[in-house]
Amino acid sequence: MAEQNSALTRDLVETAHALADIARTATLLHFRKAGLTADSKETGRFDPVTVADRLAEDRMRAALAVRRPDDGILGEEFGAVAGPSGLTWVLDPIDGTRGYLSGTPTWGVLISVADTQGPIYGLIDQPYIRERFEGGFGRARVVGPSGEAALACRAARPLADAILLSTFPEIGTAQEHAAFRRVAERVRLVRYGMDCYGYALVAAGQIDLVIEAGLQPYDVQAPIAVIEAAGGVVTNWQGGACHNGGQVLAAANRAIHAEALALLNA
Repeated sequence: MAEQNSALTRDLVETAHALADIARTATLLHFRKAGLTADSKETGRFDPVTVADRLAEDRMRAALAVRRPDDGILGEEFGAVAGPSGLTWVLDPIDGTRGYLSGTPTWGVLISVADTQGPIYGLIDQPYIRERFEGGFGRARVVGPSGEAALACRAARPLADAILLSTFPEIGTAQEHAAFRRVAERVRLVRYGMDCYGYALVAAGQIDLVIEAGLQPYDVQAPIAVIEAAGGVVTNWQGGACHNGGQVLAAANRAIHAEALALLNA
């Protein structure tokens, strides 16, 4: 049984990295290229999708059909497909399409595999700067231009010294924005617009908190796997599971998570 589990783990890890390689190639075909345009998924606000989003997910799905045909898939661009294995690949081909369109290197490819309880392994890949953050199955590492390093979240320090990231300053509803501001007003530094790269920075020990709302499962499952493998905590704003999306509080350690959680619910 142990050998079977070991073989499955190896296959899942190898498959995840193969998917990330595929998506890296597909997304870089169009990044910072002249003439790139985007459609909007919504009419009331600009929610962009590009040819690169669709191409990367399509190619990852094609690879899974060959490598792991019995697994389910949940992807941002082409929805959900059930599978009998009990495992589901959760794919976001470009998390941060607004950043992708703007030419900033803070978007990323999110790949995770989940069972019925949530993500068990995940990758956050930034193709342009070639950094890949890995978490799960006893792994917690980043590989990039500077080599390979272990991931470890920042140790506890006072909230007044903390760095907080979020993608949008106008986070969520008016009530959610007010809750976010209660935390933002207590930290040392707040930065916006990092998309999935902010979660990678939590795992790398660079920042203390990411607080967001209105997320989808494909936005958060890979970050959960990576951050938890690095010793961090990721929950919703009530302290419960958040792998299905919604409100997300990612923290470097339990102490600062508790401080932020209390303010969110004050």
